[in-house]
Amino acid sequence: MSRQSDIEKKTEELLAPIAQQHGVRIYDVVFVKEGTERYLRCFIDKDGGVTIDDCTDVSHDLSDALDRDDFIGEEYILEVSSPGIGRSLTRDRHFQNSIGQEVEGTTFKPYDGTKTKVFEGILKAFDGETVTITQKSADGALSQDLVLPRKEIAKIRLKVDWKD
Repeated sequence: MSRQSDIEKKTEELLAPIAQQHGVRIYDVVFVKEGTERYLRCFIDKDGGVTIDDCTDVSHDLSDALDRDDFIGEEYILEVSSPGIGRSLTRDRHFQNSIGQEVEGTTFKPYDGTKTKVFEGILKAFDGETVTITQKSADGALSQDLVLPRKEIAKIRLKVDWKD
């Protein structure tokens, strides 16, 4: 395991009882470097969505726990937030929990002999190795299944419908 994944795993272990205490679920934990800054981003969720108060309460308690354990060893900025409505699907549990929902994404290279890297449709299935998307035809009806190897997907997220 990399140092980054070790930090994410240990943070998720610290966050689990805090999330449960506050009635939220852990969506994801990522430790990233952007420019010269390091960020420890914790995304939480609950039915009906999280509030600013949820994020603030979890952030305070997690900050205290991180200060006590002090396992990161370098400066970082802690962020606790919702994953948002157009959330990225990065972990197995994200795919499993999103089956039946509309998704959009891109692949690293064109797929199925097409010239496109862009796809959208309904997430039909996920088996750990492949992602099955039921695509829509030009008239909007569900039509064919697109089966993509997970490793060939550059980005996939829940589709946001801004029409409503």
